[in-house]
Formats: sequence, structure tokens, C-alpha cells
Amino acid sequence: MATWQAIIFGTTYSLYTNFQSIYGDMYGFSTTQVGLMYLGPGVGYFLTVWFVVPKIDTIYNHLTARNNDKPKPEFRLPLANVGAVLIPASLFWFAWTVQYGLHWFVPLLSTIFFGIGQIAIFNTVQNYYIDSFEKYAASAIAAGAVFRSIIGGVAPIFATKAFENLGYGWGVSIFGFL
Repeated sequence: MATWQAIIFGTTYSLYTNFQSIYGDMYGFSTTQVGLMYLGPGVGYFLTVWFVVPKIDTIYNHLTARNNDKPKPEFRLPLANVGAVLIPASLFWFAWTVQYGLHWFVPLLSTIFFGIGQIAIFNTVQNYYIDSFEKYAASAIAAGAVFRSIIGGVAPIFATKAFENLGYGWGVSIFGFL
């Protein structure tokens, strides 16, 4: 789970650190306009927190009831499947629409779905940690945070070079394949 979150963190920061070159250089946006491109994932985050996150407990309670009222930490994870589909799909969408220079709104729209997938996975996994490690939940969450932060800090260093050498199509697709 921590590796999954770390890959997503690395992907997120690899994209964010390249928004200036993508939207500024390729689409001719000013710095202010590039800043507005972060609203795409932000909208995805908001929609997920508003509509999906409250369903984590609903699904958990339903699965616990079906399991003779015996809860399992895994019952927190079904909504992570939403993110497991949306993240790679949105990355391929973003990668190739940028590569082929489609209208800026098309890749921006993909980042909404990336944001939805990211929050769906992060929130379900955090709840999973709490249920799995009960007494040591804070330590488990902290260990995961340190690991994903290291990957999130290192991945953009290599991603920028990959994007330069492979282009955004294949460069971002690498993250989609992961």
C-alpha cells in the first residue's frame, strides 16, 4: 500500500513540476494561467471528498454486515478500485493529448479524473492503515508519509529528464504503466 501511494505521489509531483513547461512552453500560458491549471486536480479532489470519501464508511459497514458483523481492514479498500482505474486512464489521456498538442482543456479535463483517483486511493488506504494497525496506526501512517514523500521528492528529478528524452506521451505513460 505504501508503495502504491509513493508511486502516486511521485507521479503527482512529476506532473506538477512540469506544468510550467507543458502549459507555459507548449501552450503559451503566462505563469498566472499555468497556476490556474492546478484547479483541474483541485476540482477532482473536491468532488471526491464531497461524494466518494463519505461512501468509505458506508461500504465498510455494508461489507461488515455481510461478513457476520466481523470487520476486516480490507473492507475499507473497494473505492480504491475507482482510483486504480482512473489514475492510469487519466495519465494516458493527459500524456497523449499533450503530446499531440490538443486544446489545453482536453489535458486539463484529464487532471480532474487524476485528482479523483488520487484522493480515492489515499483516503481508503489511510483508513486501511488505521484499521490494520489500530494501536500503531499513527506510526504506520507516518512511515507511509515518509516513504511517499521521499519518492515524491526524487521522482520529479528523473521525470523531467524522461519527458525531455521521450516526450510527454511516453514519459507520462511510464507512470500510467506503473
